[in-house]
Amino acid sequence: MRVSVIIVHYQVKDLLRNCILSIQKYFQGFEYEIIVVDNNSPNSDWKTLMSEFSGVNFISLDKNFGFSKANNIGVNSAKGEYVYILNPDTEIEGDYFKEILDFADSKEKFGALGLRMHNLEGEFLPESKRSVPDLVNSFEKLFTSFSNNTKTYYRNDVDEFGIAEVEVMTGANLLIKKSVYEEIGGFDEQYFMYGEDIDICYTILQHGYRNFYYGKYSILHYKGESTIYDKEYLNRFFGAMDIFIKKYYKNQKPIQYVIMKMGLRVRYLAEEIKIKFKN
Repeated sequence: MRVSVIIVHYQVKDLLRNCILSIQKYFQGFEYEIIVVDNNSPNSDWKTLMSEFSGVNFISLDKNFGFSKANNIGVNSAKGEYVYILNPDTEIEGDYFKEILDFADSKEKFGALGLRMHNLEGEFLPESKRSVPDLVNSFEKLFTSFSNNTKTYYRNDVDEFGIAEVEVMTGANLLIKKSVYEEIGGFDEQYFMYGEDIDICYTILQHGYRNFYYGKYSILHYKGESTIYDKEYLNRFFGAMDIFIKKYYKNQKPIQYVIMKMGLRVRYLAEEIKIKFKN
């Protein structure tokens, strides 16, 4: 088994169906499996997909455990040499995945890889390639956007259609060597949603492996179809960032930690005000 596709699902049945169909259409020339982990979706109509896709391994959870734990549960059942963490609101767009697997095989100390992503309008999604958050690029992420070709948070120095080593890719499409995934302990389950992709990519690097951005090929990402932008979203998103800086900066770089925590708090309050005015 070359690759196990792990899809954590929550309440986007039609998008999940399209995602599975795209995998079945374009995954050619290698053995693969699809594992869908449903995070206790309130609407159970997704279960009709079980009969439509009898070859897919569906795992139904009795509560919403969040993205990290649900992926870990899925990977625990995986038989593939690689695991491909994939959002249900994505679609594979071509017969290119064997080339990607061959690329991964060819790289010494391969850890993880992410493809270029674009939205429904064809616009490039910059979270496809990123840096590990630090004091400078966190300021860029929270408060402004640097439009030059320097190594910013969104790696403006790497061509969106290029292939390069980067630090962080998105958890919406993340190919990881299964042995590496198991060595590092998978996703940190402190993260319910958001931030877990930054953490796992950084952890892979800390274990001496290499991460790659593969911009030669793209996937469609509808992005945020199951996300409600409310106070709960704010708490989860900024809470995830707080977990990350506490984990990696509080003891090692306390001054940076205090400044970054203040920045997070300011941006959180600004977003909270926006939500109140919308409502």
